[in-house]
Amino acid sequence: MQTNYPRYKKIGLLLGPILFLIFYNLPYVFINPEADKVFSVALWMVMWWITEAVSISVTALIPLMIFPLLGIMDMKQVSANYGSPIVFLFFGGFVMALALEKVGLHKRIALNIISITGTSPNKVILGFMMATAFLSMWISNTATTVVMLPIALSVINLLRNDEDGFTKGDKNFALSIMLGVAYAANVGGIATIIGTPPNTVMVGFMEQEYNVQISFFKWMLMGVPFSVFMIGIVYFILVKIIYPNQLKGLSDSKNIIKEEITKLGPIRKIEKSVLWIFLIAIFLWVFRIYINEYISFIKLSDAGISILAAFALFTIPFSLNDGKFILEWNDTVKLPWGILILFGGGLSLASGLSSTGVIDYIGNLVSSNGLSNIFMISSLLIFIMLFMTELMSNVALVAIFAPVVAGIAIGLDSEILFLLIPVVMASSCAFMLPMATPPNAIVFASGYIKVHEMAKAGIFLNLISVVILIVFANFVVPFVFGP
Repeated sequence: MQTNYPRYKKIGLLLGPILFLIFYNLPYVFINPEADKVFSVALWMVMWWITEAVSISVTALIPLMIFPLLGIMDMKQVSANYGSPIVFLFFGGFVMALALEKVGLHKRIALNIISITGTSPNKVILGFMMATAFLSMWISNTATTVVMLPIALSVINLLRNDEDGFTKGDKNFALSIMLGVAYAANVGGIATIIGTPPNTVMVGFMEQEYNVQISFFKWMLMGVPFSVFMIGIVYFILVKIIYPNQLKGLSDSKNIIKEEITKLGPIRKIEKSVLWIFLIAIFLWVFRIYINEYISFIKLSDAGISILAAFALFTIPFSLNDGKFILEWNDTVKLPWGILILFGGGLSLASGLSSTGVIDYIGNLVSSNGLSNIFMISSLLIFIMLFMTELMSNVALVAIFAPVVAGIAIGLDSEILFLLIPVVMASSCAFMLPMATPPNAIVFASGYIKVHEMAKAGIFLNLISVVILIVFANFVVPFVFGP
């Protein structure tokens, strides 16, 4: 009899609380009594996050339930993590993405970007990748891939239905465009703080535990060049090395894109309203520091700008006579509320580990063992994170890893950001397996890609990503985030 609930999940479901009870009731002390309590809770959460025995968002509720019971933190302290400013930053980002999707503006933007790049097969692939990466900077990589996939399939069907049938070159084109969309969705999100949840988890952790604020603009100074460079690498690897198609032309693709744009019709008033709010929010994020400096009575924050944009989308009518607003509260049923809870759970766990001395303990352990080669350690951490994220949620991984990496950085007497940022970026560079990220899974489900075909391109890109991230860790990150 088959079951939809795999054995490893059943084992994880039981093993999580069992590990918690065993470690909590051990007769001797490892670090200190309070730290051991937090560590026992961490074991439970890590086991459930790794196996996904229950939703990773449900697992994130454990600190809210257990920390007050064990006297680690009171309810007021724990719940504050679930209402952190970084949670509201991402909430506003979700609302903006919801508005883009509701009015269809994301599809219009994507189609117009694709139409600019040209009609040769490789330019079509590049156009799809550029459009996908740009959208993924602002809306979820899952939603981006869902938007791009049907358009990509329409283009692929041109080759399937042409005179010479579906040749090897056609197949390679299909593989490149599908993998290009998935991979561009993954790396595009790295460009901004709100582009992918791991970035936001890390920013919240640094603000909460070390009072270090990372501005939207500063992140983009590093994130955008990385994403652009990675898009170029992915494109080159796919179309020149792994899956070259050597097709001569794809003129009908231009007609498909034109038809799709025609279906959307002229840009509507509601789309213009969303676009203006979207552009104003980006402007404020980029120039916030300068606005605060020169207009003394205004104190903008990234989270405040995000909420301001969300508020505007709910309250500025695009048709005053009809009382129609861009978003109604009922639209928020589509928001991924679980991710917001996940942020709170990750921040609570990090706060517990920090306040009870676990992070300092890790730091002392590293320094007392004479580990001083930061280049080797950062390279190893990047490698571990990148390949682990092939198998489990990158958000959960960052929630687990961030305090550990911070402790290691303290032990090495290094700036925490210099070590932590590249490790977090590595969590969004999973290219090998369908289960690694939602975009990978979505394009795999199209039927045009087999696991070995994704792995063939993915292993190259994973290894190249490790090298690029090591370079960024040693040169770019210190330059952008240094004193």
